[in-house]
Amino acid sequence: MIEIDGSFGEGGGAILRVATALSALTGKALALDNIRSGRTKPGLMPQHLNAARALARLSQAEVTGLELGSTQMTFKPGPLQGGKLEVDVQTAGSVSLILQALMIPSFFVDSPLEITITGGTDVRWAPPFDYLQHVTLPVLKSMGLKLELKLIQRGYYPRGGGIVHAGIDGKQQLQPVNLYDLEIDCIRGISHSSQLPRHVAERQARAAQEELSSAGYPVEIEVKHDNSSPGPGSALVLWTEVKNSNVPRVGASSLGKPGKKAEIVGKEAACDLLQTMETGAALDRYMGDQIIPYIALAGSSSVKVSQLTPHTLTNIHVCQKFTDRKFQVDGRVGEVATITVD
Repeated sequence: MIEIDGSFGEGGGAILRVATALSALTGKALALDNIRSGRTKPGLMPQHLNAARALARLSQAEVTGLELGSTQMTFKPGPLQGGKLEVDVQTAGSVSLILQALMIPSFFVDSPLEITITGGTDVRWAPPFDYLQHVTLPVLKSMGLKLELKLIQRGYYPRGGGIVHAGIDGKQQLQPVNLYDLEIDCIRGISHSSQLPRHVAERQARAAQEELSSAGYPVEIEVKHDNSSPGPGSALVLWTEVKNSNVPRVGASSLGKPGKKAEIVGKEAACDLLQTMETGAALDRYMGDQIIPYIALAGSSSVKVSQLTPHTLTNIHVCQKFTDRKFQVDGRVGEVATITVD
């Protein structure tokens, strides 16, 4: 049984998600202690609880400590199985973070898998749905992995209620990658709002467009507005593209909230993207976190990230527990870094 201290690094939920996902994939039993000890409210919260439950169902695992507030958990996986998997967080807990955890083993299940997750699609401290769709998936596609992702309904904080469907074919072949330099032809984005006036999404888009255009980049931002979400909210996601190419992208986002002007949302996302682009790195700081389990499994890979984060180092720590891979990190936290795995 692999023992992991959940207080390592920033002591957050990433350790639980990545460790449980790799346990399900490798078949190696896991004992996790001090879960989320670095957070104001330690232990399992609804989002983390649902991620672990879903992974347990996917791998037919025997689990102890799977309850709200628990700071200890054991996870003994069985064989992975395809089929249909439904997860309802019943809060605005992040759909994207749960899906990220499920994706790691799901690409390698023997049969197709359909996943439906209900929760928050555009919430704080997590990648928005559109980032997952337009940044994460193209990067994984460069590694030979494919996933069909569909947004049924958006869900904002605090109501949640967003619905996302994912379809994954099993037995996929993971390929090593070398991603260093960023290529850019244009910038695209989606500005959206629900249960709010349409001009909120329009003003977010306009502010971002002005900021990016003044920097000399061609920009196209789609505005989406409806009243289908259970609660009000808005957000903007931006990403780079290379036309007629599957070259991976970098992205940035900003969320609206009561009292925050739409123009601030647009400018925040645009400035974040410009700062990332200036580094010239092929991956942004968020994708730098997400790609670690995949290059750990693939081996013989090297990536350049715009900013090394504590989350990235935490993911490396967990992946080295479950695999024989050795990572080399050239760079310091908060700076551009190159990550290589044998």
